[in-house]
Amino acid sequence: MSRYTKEDIIRIVEEEKVNFICLQFTDILGMLKSVIITTSQLSKALDNRCMFDGSSIDGFVRIEESDMCLHPDLDSFVILPWDSDEGKTARLICDVYNSDGTPFEGDPRYVLRRAIKKAADMGYTCYVGPECEFFLFHLDQNGKATTNTFDKGGYFDLGSVDRGEVCRRDICLCLEKMGFEIEASHHENAIAQHEVDFKYDEVLRTADNVMTFKYVVKNIANKHNLHATFMPKPIYGECGSGMHINISLFKDGKNVFCDEKDAAGLSSTAYSFIAGVMSHIKEITVLTNPLVNSFKRLVPGYEAPVYIAWSAKNRSPLIRIPTARGSGTRVELRNPDPSANPYLAMAAALQAGLDGVEKAMTPPPPKDSNIFDLTPAERKAADIHSLPKNLREAAKEFRDSEFAKQAVGEHVHSKYVEAKFEEWNEYTTRVSQWEIDKYLGKY
Repeated sequence: MSRYTKEDIIRIVEEEKVNFICLQFTDILGMLKSVIITTSQLSKALDNRCMFDGSSIDGFVRIEESDMCLHPDLDSFVILPWDSDEGKTARLICDVYNSDGTPFEGDPRYVLRRAIKKAADMGYTCYVGPECEFFLFHLDQNGKATTNTFDKGGYFDLGSVDRGEVCRRDICLCLEKMGFEIEASHHENAIAQHEVDFKYDEVLRTADNVMTFKYVVKNIANKHNLHATFMPKPIYGECGSGMHINISLFKDGKNVFCDEKDAAGLSSTAYSFIAGVMSHIKEITVLTNPLVNSFKRLVPGYEAPVYIAWSAKNRSPLIRIPTARGSGTRVELRNPDPSANPYLAMAAALQAGLDGVEKAMTPPPPKDSNIFDLTPAERKAADIHSLPKNLREAAKEFRDSEFAKQAVGEHVHSKYVEAKFEEWNEYTTRVSQWEIDKYLGKY
């Protein structure tokens, strides 16, 4: 049942003296976009009559078919808990539709809705809990982002090491005002690195929450004269930022991943879901780890998973089964990073797991020892494969995958492949500072 009606929203806007409404949506590369309207246009927007030019958005449509329409999700309505000089602003997350009233297949939210429908057709509801990490850095005198920080803190460190801790507290308070249930926040392993965990929810709402989370973190950081970045690996020699996603399936109100009679407490559905994700992970890595920089996090020695394996006892494999059982039984996919488009990453992971369930796949035995300590020969003997090593490899796996094309739809598949190969080609032709430092004086 919906939390809000059109009339509720109009009434709240009037009572709270809201001046502007931000209609938000996400492009295929995971960038948050918005159209800001005044309250005089609110009724029109709530009647799904707000149009915009889709040809100007990456991966959307061509100029000759540019008119698109925003359909606000009424349950996403919230007043932003910070005022500007112009007054209060409210937010609505929108689905993107074609001008003929049909859903736009390039809308990442629609891609996730398709995965949700597949799960529902199989009798399942999917819940996801994310673990979002980010860095807080200083701005320079011109307001540009740097990688400078006074922070020398480490994992779970306590104390006012720098402004990062105060900023993180304000982020939590702001999110709570917006309806988030904050479970924990703490300093992460790397200097200037932080994590804020919020409660799991139905997968579409969780993807919405991830986009809202990133929006809030950046805004509050800016108010502290800091820059928040979800770039996976901004500092060489330090751990990068991940976005582990904890997935569970429910049926008739019960967690179907749990089986108390099993030695590991897992059901056959859970095992098949794990097998499906492992089977397809190379094909969808470009969605969970979408940047050139993403693969500089996915290297041995920095806690991020590199090898395709699973375990209920250690954190080195791709998939970990946390200790909670019963309604808390879940599959933790550890390779995604926070630069990922959450709608596409979660849709692909869900589709992969469901494919495993449909086909009754069986995963290999768990790898309970530290995989990073194994030699290449030992990993080969154990049939442990690696994730793609760079963006080009990941994009090729995605491009050549019929499963990936089905999971995200042909439109998103083709546009995403095009964008990622363009990104790789741009990267390989640029001269880096490392090359200057290494070669300029020597040759």
